[in-house]
Amino acid sequence: MILVKRVYKQGILILLPLALLSAFIEWKKLPLSILVGGLLGLANLRGLVRGVTCLIGTHNPTGKLVFFSIFRLFILASILTILVALKLVKIFGILIGFTVVFIVIIKEGLKIAKEL
Repeated sequence: MILVKRVYKQGILILLPLALLSAFIEWKKLPLSILVGGLLGLANLRGLVRGVTCLIGTHNPTGKLVFFSIFRLFILASILTILVALKLVKIFGILIGFTVVFIVIIKEGLKIAKEL
């Protein structure tokens, strides 16, 4: 859980200034898109952590675990589809937000791997 907290802190500390900087490029949708992409990436990480801890806690993966994993992905895809269909966000901004979270996860994972 320490890794997840560090990813959340660093992700938010990077996403907020990045969204503010992007406001100078395009004021309307890009900052919101970056924040939405980052927050969805962090929420997805939370779901992955819960799924992995449930998988480790039980000996056999249950149907409930598989259902909630598929349901999490369905909800994520639904949110993205609705936001893009209503033209509330830009796909490029969402991609930037996801990428920032992904890079922070990789960086922190490598840091933990070096310590072990």
